[in-house]
Parts: sequence; structure tokens; C-alpha cells
Amino acid sequence: MSTIDISVVICVYTEDRWEDILAAVSSVRAQSRPALETLLVVDHNQALLDRLSKEYKEYMETGQVRVLANAGPRGLSAGRNTGIAVSRGEVIAFLDDDAVAERDWLHHFAEAYTDPRVMAVGGRTFPIWASGRRPAWFPEEFDWVVGCTYKGLPPGRVQVRNVLGGNASFRRSAFDVAGGFATGIGRDGDKRPLGCEETELCIRLTRAQPDAILLIDDRAVIHHRVPEVREHFAYFRTRTYAEGLSKALVARSVGADKGLESERRYTTRVLPAGVARGLRDALLARPGGAGRAAAIVTGVVTAAGGYVLGSVRARRGGATFSVVEIEEGPGREGAAA
Repeated sequence: MSTIDISVVICVYTEDRWEDILAAVSSVRAQSRPALETLLVVDHNQALLDRLSKEYKEYMETGQVRVLANAGPRGLSAGRNTGIAVSRGEVIAFLDDDAVAERDWLHHFAEAYTDPRVMAVGGRTFPIWASGRRPAWFPEEFDWVVGCTYKGLPPGRVQVRNVLGGNASFRRSAFDVAGGFATGIGRDGDKRPLGCEETELCIRLTRAQPDAILLIDDRAVIHHRVPEVREHFAYFRTRTYAEGLSKALVARSVGADKGLESERRYTTRVLPAGVARGLRDALLARPGGAGRAAAIVTGVVTAAGGYVLGSVRARRGGATFSVVEIEEGPGREGAAA
């Protein structure tokens, strides 16, 4: 078994997800391969910070669970950077605050890091729909809209351009080479659902270290809760538009060739096949077929619209982001070498 120590970072921001946060931490503590520590990074919410500190007081005394405040600006990227800075593991894994990991999640991550060239490993994320079932119109090709693994990704353990942030891990040295997550790209609480911060980081990493290997292992599974509001078409449109805005920032940072490399295959192969399946199902009178085909077309159009507007804003200097170097924070005494 690998002797690599893994710290798990869970970024949290609202008491509305209290039960989900507890479930996420419990799933980490139940791993077949124990985590070195679980870090709960609270995003500028003193009430939640105090409540979690009280909840995990016993575990904080032993260092198994640590509760700390986001030391940077509000948002997911700064929260992750805070966790990285104070974590003690050789590998840092990230789990969404509304997700639970299967028992062998960390085992499969650790297994991949026996190859020293591997700098990041992601896993597979399945949706838990609030309604109990996938909406008939919702295409699997767009499961990334709700933070899950989408149809079109290759199965098994495969090399990829980037991992997906809600179920991912990085070797600590990756942040020494490339810096931390960029602020100004990703989510900021309940504001517009932007993303792509992990995409930008991964591209920046492979540019700084060309021999770096980034993997997705679909045996490293988590289950991600999808709230009822995200099952509606209005959220689908909003999220795909926001993705276009985010992609424009990524393309400006790393260039369109690399920034849109995977997206070209996705839009020219995966999505046309999805439209064809939807139309076929509609002809066969299967439920949701026409809706799925229409949703795919709408998703492409709104994402493209967001990308165009985001590109214009970026050229005019109206949309900016910054990359920070990760400096060792307090609490890293005895960190793994």
C-alpha cells in the first residue's frame, strides 16, 4: 500500500448545508485508507465557523479534523488555497461540501501517486437528484452543469487535460510549481455559478512542468447532491452561460488552443451524438428525447454567448483574475517531507 499521506480539504460557506457538511466529513473518516487530516475551510461565515469548531472540538484536539477560516478573499478558490497552505499531506484532495465519498475513494487516489510523474488525480462524480430521479429533459452530456461526471469522458484510469474540482487531488509539489487556484474565476457563494478554476490550474501546471501526468480514475467515486433548484431549465441556462464566461477567462490566461482543446472534441463529437440520440428517442416516443436534444442545443448556444461576451470583457480589462503563490501557513508543523 502507498505510504503517501493525504489531507482532505472541504470548503464550506453556509449553514444551510449543515447536514451535508457532516455527511461529507463522515465519509472521509470512514475511508478504507484513512486521511491524514480533514480540513474544513469556512468562507467568511463566523457563525458557521463557531458551530463547526464546537461540533468537531474533540477531533480538533487530536488533529484529525481542523476547522479554519478562509484567509483570502471570499470564494472557493481562496478557500482551497487556504486549505493547501496549512495542510500537512503530500497529496491534497478536495471534496465538495454537499458530496459523500465512497469508502475506497482515497485508496484509488493514493494508488495512482506511486508514479512520481502523476501530479493530479480526479474521480467520478454521480448526481443525487433532489427529486429522486434525473429530469427527463436533462442530458447526461451536461452533467457538469450540476458538478458531476458527464457523458463523453473516457472510462477507466485515463490521462486528461484537467481534473474536475469537486472530486480531485493534487500532489503538493504541483502548487509549488504552478501556484494556487486563481481567484476571480470560480464560485463565490451563491453568486453567478462560475467555474473552470481547476481547468486553468491544470493547464498552468502542465505548462510549467510538461512531463506532468494528470489522471481521472473512475473508481474514485463520490456522490454529489443536486438541489431541487438545479433541476430546472432556468438554472441550466444560467450555468452554461456562466461556463462560457469562465472559459473566456481561461482562454485569455492560457491561450485558446489549450484552453479549448477538450471542448472542441466535446462540441464536435460528444454533443452531436447526444442530439442524435435525443431525436431518435423522440421518434420512438420515448420520454424526454426531444427535450434532451433541445437542451443540448440551448447549452451550446448559451455557453457560446457567454464565451463571446466574456472574451470582449477580458479584452477590455473588465474581467480579471489573479494567481497567488501558496505560502506555508500556520499549523503545518510536522508536515510530510
